[in-house]
Amino acid sequence: MGNQKTKNNKNTKNEEVREKDTEKKVEQEKQRDERIEKSGQVTLDKNDRKHKIHLITIIGEVEGHDNLNGTSKTTKYEHILPELAAIEDSSEVDGVLILLNTMGGDVEAGLAIAEMIASLSKPTVSLVLGGSHSIGVPIAASTDYSYIVPTGTMVIHPVRMNGMVIGVPQTFDYFKQIQNRITGFVCGHCDISKARLEELMMETGVLTKDVGTILVGQEAVNEGIINDVGGIKEALAHLHEMIGDN
Repeated sequence: MGNQKTKNNKNTKNEEVREKDTEKKVEQEKQRDERIEKSGQVTLDKNDRKHKIHLITIIGEVEGHDNLNGTSKTTKYEHILPELAAIEDSSEVDGVLILLNTMGGDVEAGLAIAEMIASLSKPTVSLVLGGSHSIGVPIAASTDYSYIVPTGTMVIHPVRMNGMVIGVPQTFDYFKQIQNRITGFVCGHCDISKARLEELMMETGVLTKDVGTILVGQEAVNEGIINDVGGIKEALAHLHEMIGDN
């Protein structure tokens, strides 16, 4: 009788432990979903190598000092920069995967994100999906290794400015300074020369109403801006390999 009672107590305790584990998993999944919805970020830690990879998405328009309207999908640099600092300071995060599908946006904010990614000590890989246009180019090039899907695009064009522009030499000098910052960063983190990058920027025969160049998939690799053509499988595999080497 005593043995039966002990057995029943053990079964009850086991059921309670299983229920608590289930509740904990449900709560973790809920927090995971909320984090993805709010910031487009999540930690990938279910792999058999036990590596913790932090996923960051750069989507829509990179928002700068001014808030965009509520109907636009945006990436807020004030969310990304602290997260990158926390990643660098964390002993738990092993690597970073950046997914890009962006039309570009604010130059200062985009360069700030790119510089932060480039200065991380953790292994980093970027993957261009739909597109990584304009200021998205230096962000894609800022990682240790970069991929682009076969149908992914990159639009390279000169610096543009919205609103009123004063038509004086100083304004165009300022434009040139900004453009030099962008080209200098891109050329410093990939295999394209400054002369070739500026040639692509000023191309007039590709875009119908503007100057610039559209590079699709393998073309971005051929120009030396992106390292390889691939998808999420290749990007994650390469990041795991870099983490192992590190």
